Amino acid sequence: MAEYQNIFTRVQVRAPAHMGVEAPAGSWPRDGKPWFSYLLGKIGDAQLGPFYLGGLGLASLICGFVAIEIIGLNMAAAVHWNPVEFVRQLPWLALEPPPAKYGLTIPPLAEGGWWLMAGFFLTVSILLWWARMYTRARELGMGTHIAWAFASAIWLYLVLGFIRPLLMGSWSEAVPFGIFPHLDWTAAFSLRYGNLFYNPFHMLSIAFLYGSTLIFAMHGATILAVSRYGGEREIEQVVDRGTASERAALFWRWTMGFNATMESIHRWGWWFAVLCPLTGGIGILLSGTVVDNWYLWAVKHGVAPSYPAVFPPVTDPAAAQGVTP
Repeated sequence: MAEYQNIFTRVQVRAPAHMGVEAPAGSWPRDGKPWFSYLLGKIGDAQLGPFYLGGLGLASLICGFVAIEIIGLNMAAAVHWNPVEFVRQLPWLALEPPPAKYGLTIPPLAEGGWWLMAGFFLTVSILLWWARMYTRARELGMGTHIAWAFASAIWLYLVLGFIRPLLMGSWSEAVPFGIFPHLDWTAAFSLRYGNLFYNPFHMLSIAFLYGSTLIFAMHGATILAVSRYGGEREIEQVVDRGTASERAALFWRWTMGFNATMESIHRWGWWFAVLCPLTGGIGILLSGTVVDNWYLWAVKHGVAPSYPAVFPPVTDPAAAQGVTP
């Protein structure tokens, strides 16, 4: 039936506002009067609020605001405080890390000091938000899977801006703040280390990236396809398989060759998504610290073919004349 092919939520259950489970003693109160949005209900829960911020959340937002202000004001200064040019050139504006001559020292503000300060506050903000996610999950009696998935992304962030620069001995190895400048850094990084595509951990990262999108898309599509049989009530389908679970399992066996259950598919998706930044961070960390040229590494280990010898060997002119260094 055509009514089951819509990707948006078709049925919005409008019940009295739910204030949430009881929070542990000593927690901040939830703020805001709940209200409902029909449009948000098309893609998720229609209820907005109440909200919980907490001490960790408040500190995280303050540190994040300071970091964004430092980055934004430096970008505005780069266009002489012209708001029109700021908007027009925003994708190309950047806050660059210090030059290599400063190593791991604290440079002047105008030569990378602002970058170091922004990176400090942004890192503190992210770590505080992770702590907020972890403590909220524990206090609500949940598992901490979301916090550890977020930690995998934080690992890649720390490798790019903190851990690898420390190992390389220079803040100049870090990524600039900016949209296109950070993409330019990625391209230059790949060229500098002999094409990052030959990095085996980069290969794994891309495999997990595409794999997680495929798994989540297929899972979402499967549950939508059996929603007419109550497939979205997955917890009930785990412990008491009904016709939705049976049909979904049969479809997966026919199309994928194995049976992902109502529970295991979420573990598959979680691991694929978490391993994407985890392996990517390992690949970045090894570049320049262990391997200087990933193409030559791939040739040595039989991953990639060597370039064909099109021209005859080139003789060093100095050696041909018998000149010794």
